[in-house]
Amino acid sequence: MLRQDDFLGRLALALQELGFSSSDELEIVTGGTSVYEIDGAGTKWAPVQGTRKHNKDAFIVIRKPEEITPSKANEITGTTDT
Repeated sequence: MLRQDDFLGRLALALQELGFSSSDELEIVTGGTSVYEIDGAGTKWAPVQGTRKHNKDAFIVIRKPEEITPSKANEITGTTDT
């Protein structure tokens, strides 16, 4: 098991290697999770609605937030709609 300072040091080195700096704004999210949409009784087999379950292969994503630009359809010239 890694000590916390070992883990954080290795994480800092990996971020530095990827070009992140301490002044970068970062977004940290988890993947490999699911949220129950059906309201249950609050038991293991029927959790209440909104309960988040982390799968065994869940992961952490660290990224720089970027504005998302939606794609646009290509314009086809020389055609007519009939």
